[in-house]
Amino acid sequence: MNRAAKLLSAALLCVGWAAAQQRDVREATVGMRAYVDQVVLAGTALAPVASTSKSPVMVRVVKAWPHGEHLRYDLEWVGFEAGTYDLTDYLAREDGSTTDDLPALNVEVVSVLPENMFEPSALAANPGESLGGYSQLQVSVVALWAIGLFAILFLGRPRKPAAVVAAAEPTLADRLRPLVERVGRGDAEEREKAELERLLVAFWRARLDLGDMKVADAVMAIRADDRAGALLRHVEEWLHAPNPPDGVDVGELLAPYRSVTADQLQPEAR
Repeated sequence: MNRAAKLLSAALLCVGWAAAQQRDVREATVGMRAYVDQVVLAGTALAPVASTSKSPVMVRVVKAWPHGEHLRYDLEWVGFEAGTYDLTDYLAREDGSTTDDLPALNVEVVSVLPENMFEPSALAANPGESLGGYSQLQVSVVALWAIGLFAILFLGRPRKPAAVVAAAEPTLADRLRPLVERVGRGDAEEREKAELERLLVAFWRARLDLGDMKVADAVMAIRADDRAGALLRHVEEWLHAPNPPDGVDVGELLAPYRSVTADQLQPEAR
């Protein structure tokens, strides 16, 4: 094979690899992130329209590149209500010019709730499940402590003068720290990013008694709260901002979670 043929083969392999990495997800369930990559849109630079508690869809511009006279975008979107939506309705020109010339970019948001159920009330009613197995860890610690106490009392070992002190239970901060540090470094897997956001939203929905609110309204209320939204806002910047912040004091962000264990997840007054 001559040199020109080798170069052509290498170029074709690169194009195939790039195409394999491209994501084009036009259908997702309520509350799940999805991506539409490599979309070429004519005109000046686009930015997301500010979302509100009533917005059925939220769009973020992950990255943008020049593409001839136009721009090429990687978009991330989340739907909060089932239906068909045009993502370009949630984008605006940075220079304020019109977007009427943009082609439709339709996506489908699918609900997984049973028929005639309009709120995900089952999730809000089960905070133990939302913590992703923390209650099982607590039960395991107590069981091991009970086995050790049984051995001391009934297997003939002499008691020591010092009082037996039960091992301290892991706090929610202990569970969150490794996830927060991996997301902050940018080497977390997609499931770990989703788990961290889910843990924070589920925890503060229970603590702030927001179980009767829609998911989108609850997320905005948590984000606006000085104490509850501090870590969530940083996580969103790490995941979605073009230039995520660095040098963040993780210990300070985890301060509200150090004194919290699974049996203390009681709602606070709103």
